[in-house]
This record gives sequence, C-alpha cells and structure tokens, in this order.
Amino acid sequence: MKTNLFDLSLDELKTFVKELGEPAFRGKQIFEWMYRGAESFDDMTNIPKSLREKLSEKSFLGGMTISEKYLSKIDETRKYLLQLNDGNFIETVLMKYEYGCTVCVSSQVGCRMGCKFCASTVNGWVRNLTPGEIIGQILCVQKDLGQRISNVVMMGIGEPFDNFENVLRSIQLMNSPDGLGIGQRHISVSTCGLADRIRTLAKMKLQITLLISLHAPNDERRSQIMPINNRFGIDELMSACDFYIKETGRRISFEYTLISGVNDTLEEADMLASLIKGKLCHVNLIPVNKVEESGFSKSSKARIEEFKARLEKHGVVATIRREMGSDINAACGQLRNKKSKQ
Repeated sequence: MKTNLFDLSLDELKTFVKELGEPAFRGKQIFEWMYRGAESFDDMTNIPKSLREKLSEKSFLGGMTISEKYLSKIDETRKYLLQLNDGNFIETVLMKYEYGCTVCVSSQVGCRMGCKFCASTVNGWVRNLTPGEIIGQILCVQKDLGQRISNVVMMGIGEPFDNFENVLRSIQLMNSPDGLGIGQRHISVSTCGLADRIRTLAKMKLQITLLISLHAPNDERRSQIMPINNRFGIDELMSACDFYIKETGRRISFEYTLISGVNDTLEEADMLASLIKGKLCHVNLIPVNKVEESGFSKSSKARIEEFKARLEKHGVVATIRREMGSDINAACGQLRNKKSKQ
C-alpha cells in the first residue's frame, strides 16, 4: 500500500524520507511543495530525481479529483462532488462570506447515524476518510477557487466523532503553520451527540468551535428523528456539554433543524429554552433541506421567526442560518445519492 503523504505531519514526513535513505530536511521541502499545490513529485524542482522516483514507488499526493461542480447564481456558493482514489464519492461545499471563504468538508464516505432528515445517511456508511482526504478537500477547493480558505466546518457527509482519531489529526494538519495555517478558532466540528467523545474532546482543551446537532428538546421526539439518542439520551448529552463548557470555557452552538409539523411548535421552543438556558451557548436555527427520501418539509418563514422570538423571550441567543446555495442543493449528501443511482 502506498502512503498518502497528506496523511503525515511534518515530523512524520521527515521520518518517512529518512527511511528512504534521505536527509530529514528533504521532508520539509516536500511538505512545503505539497501545501503550495504541487500535483506531482515532478513539480518539486529542488528535490533530486532519485528521491522523486523513490517517492513515486512508495507514496502518492492526495489523488482527489473534481467529478462535478455547481456554482450558485444566488450567492456564489460552490458545491463539489469529489472522487477519491478508490472510486468513492464525497461532497464539499464552499461558502463565501464578508470575512472570508469557508469550506464545509466531509469526514466519512456515507454515514451510519441514521438521522431521518439527512441525505448523508440514505445510502449508509462505506468507510472513514483519512486525515489526508479531509485535508485534501480544502486544498482541492482552494486550488479551484484560487483563493485562500480561512475557515473550515466539519459538517459535510459523515459523523466526525465516528471518525474521531482521523478528524483530530486533520485538525492538527489544518492548524500547522507549515501546512494550511488555519487557526483553531476558525475550525468548527459538528456532532449528532456522541457524549463520550465530547468529554474526550473537552479534556484536550482545543480552541475549536463545537456544534451540537440537537434538533429536538426531549428524548421522545429526538429518538424519533435521531437514532443516536437511544444510545446517548438528552440528559447524558447535556451533561457532556456542561463538562465541555467547564473544561474549555468555549461556547457551544446548538444546531436545531426546523421541520414542519415535527419539531417546530412554540411549546417545543419553550422546552428547548428550558433545556439550555444558562449554558454558554447559542442556538442556530436551520430550515430543513429537502431530501426526497425523508418526506420532511421546512417550517414556514413565519414559524421560524416565531420560534426564534420565543427563544429570545426566554433569554436564549438564537440566529437563523442563512440558506446558502439553495439553487444547487448545497446540503451535503444529495449529489452522492444521485450518483449512486446512475
């Protein structure tokens, strides 16, 4: 098996090069070329040909290609269907804001969490992405855009905490000043509620932003739309969130997808406020994306505003997520599902 060099840290790459019988400083040169956008070893003009040949025999650079790309006419959002070396597909989304460019990356090929409203889980889970494949999405988009990516959100296909070790390694690579140099405060990671991993993350005291996909204020409703709640109920999840806030001093963002007739009553807004009031947090209200297989539809604009106002009445800070790329189905999972039917 060849090694994807993007899976390696700078120190690991130096060790890799030394095992090929070369001086460690060559590892730093290669690392710099990788993050400057080199597509092949032949692009690395200050690397001896003999070493380039050894690298070709033992390793490769990413190997991710753009299969399809869609550009929104509304807000310049770009959605990518990327093909991996093994033929699998993942999705990545670029969003442009006044403060910079944000990329939403996938962490797995498919997802096994089974959330009823999510397109990512429709065709099940295939495998985890490696750290290099997570990083590769950012580099791929950055090259296509011709502009530096300043923010990363792990909220694409897959459950990041179900691929915990590789996700943590990818964060280290993103954060490395020798690599992408993206500050931890510019990295957000979403989870549907793996409470044990939230506690583990808390002890690491990273400066990333934690996003909790909550989507219901009680166990009965949450278990109906999110099977993970049968494993980690709301009380256990809230306890883990409290521990995270205490250990890190970081604010949590609770993601709440509003589904018409399912979780959008004002009584549920009251329950949500009671559940999280007093925590260092805010609520991000998300109109549900249309997914053919789910049969769900998003709440009306009036109801979304009423839900937000009800939370604010209880002293809970809430925002309504701006719908990006609505004309290109920018929610992750839909392109991959379409491809699998072809």
